[in-house]
Amino acid sequence: MASNNTNGYDDEEMTVELELDDGQKVSCSIITILTVDKKDYIVLLPLDENGNNDDGEVWFYRYSEDEENPDAEPSLVYIDDDEEYENVADAFDEYLDNAEFDELIDSDAE
Repeated sequence: MASNNTNGYDDEEMTVELELDDGQKVSCSIITILTVDKKDYIVLLPLDENGNNDDGEVWFYRYSEDEENPDAEPSLVYIDDDEEYENVADAFDEYLDNAEFDELIDSDAE
């Protein structure tokens, strides 16, 4: 029997294209949005030209949406504070631990 649990992923992954400081454009898969200390952060998985990520590196950005204009593009802000970055990284580790635990529970139920 097929599982309906997608662990936060739909059949079609959501992606975003980032333009880096050097002008290079990188397509990224959206892993999740986390709330840490009452701020939202997005976790992105950078993809190569073939849509793959071989090294498992993820990027964290502060994330916000324009509440006045729901059609506006969300804002992504680079995190330059080490403590803030570490808090987000810890929250992501916890997210991964919970996702792995949920996956174990789901596989035991089948």
